[in-house]
Amino acid sequence: MSANLAPGVSRREVWAWAMYDFANSGYTTVVITAVFSAYFVGVVAGGATWGTLAWTSALSLSYALIILSAPLLGAYADAYACKKRLLLLCTLGCVASTAALALAGPGTLGIAVLFIVLSSLCFGSGENLIAAFLPEIARTDALGRVSGWGWGFGYLGGLVSLGASLAYVSWAQAHGQTAAQFVPVCMLITAALFALASLPTFLFLRERSQPQLQAGAKHSARVAFARFAQTLREAGRYRDLLRFLACTVSYQAGISAVITLAAIYADQVMGFSTQDTLMLILLVNVTASVGAVLFGHLQDRLGHVATLSLTLLGWMLMIGLAWAAEGPPLFWLAANIAGLCMGASQSAGRAIVGLLAPPTRLAEFFGLWGQAVKLASILGPMTYGLSSWLSGGDHRQAMLITGSYFVIGLLLLASVDLKRGRRAALVDQPHSAVG
Repeated sequence: MSANLAPGVSRREVWAWAMYDFANSGYTTVVITAVFSAYFVGVVAGGATWGTLAWTSALSLSYALIILSAPLLGAYADAYACKKRLLLLCTLGCVASTAALALAGPGTLGIAVLFIVLSSLCFGSGENLIAAFLPEIARTDALGRVSGWGWGFGYLGGLVSLGASLAYVSWAQAHGQTAAQFVPVCMLITAALFALASLPTFLFLRERSQPQLQAGAKHSARVAFARFAQTLREAGRYRDLLRFLACTVSYQAGISAVITLAAIYADQVMGFSTQDTLMLILLVNVTASVGAVLFGHLQDRLGHVATLSLTLLGWMLMIGLAWAAEGPPLFWLAANIAGLCMGASQSAGRAIVGLLAPPTRLAEFFGLWGQAVKLASILGPMTYGLSSWLSGGDHRQAMLITGSYFVIGLLLLASVDLKRGRRAALVDQPHSAVG
């Protein structure tokens, strides 16, 4: 492992960095994918036809807030070398808001929307900040492997949170409890595990960046705006990054739709119970962990673009199988192909941004990546939600329409030249701060 790490980086520090992926994966697995999404539609919204659209709209609002704030938050973190402090604030916000989802029950739409927006905003902001540490701890030729370790470890964290929730749900159902009784407890379990598992990150991960300020510059939010404005003026220098961000918007739209609506699709189309869905997501997290690690090693050998192309082809296969599935066996196969591709594509995307980001602007450029991911997180689920609504609840058609995003992403990826993009990143000069 040591040969893959940047000088001065210990194995313990890489473990502490990966532990954040371990910690926050419980939120996406339990809240967004497996438990709260179906609970929101079936219980909070009372099974109304507008429930799926309300769920995707609430998430889209949080993603819109991230789109507006991510590059500025990243520019501020780079200017003042405070990624870790901002990460702590985002973590506390997500943990508290996730715990507050326990207050949501039948008819409490306002409470559910408020805390899903707040928790998702804090989660997405923290996700961008932790990713910005990757180029500081990994060698350039090992970004794929180290990113893959983080994602792979992260899916194991999702397994822990989901496993704990599944155990509680099984116990609660055996004692005659309803979803309105056991889902709030699952939110508390998820929040507690997030808080506990993230502790090593704040104890052992180092802030290596240096403040990008002129001598005597004042501590001001104006610095973030000035840095981001300069990045916009120089956008033409980073054409390969821009092309990859466009590619990211497309393929991540498809991934976001699958992640956000998997439990709803399983419930509405396949007739899965809550326990069936939890078991499915549990197994998918195993395959996702395997996919992240295996493809992480593969992309450093085969190439990032080629590896990501393979995963997008896999996503297309998965969409076709899910659309054609009439019973559980074929749907289980499709779900596990999605797991393999999910781990691989998420890991590859983070590594590619690490290559294309200037060393003095890591948080800002990962903020741009986060902006692209969250724009995708609006497009994908909203496309699915609107397709389902306009078709009178035809989830199969909605799934097929959403799959077109992977085709577009593959076409856009062909235009990205990583060597040229890396050269542009390395000739970058530090910003001059506003005093």
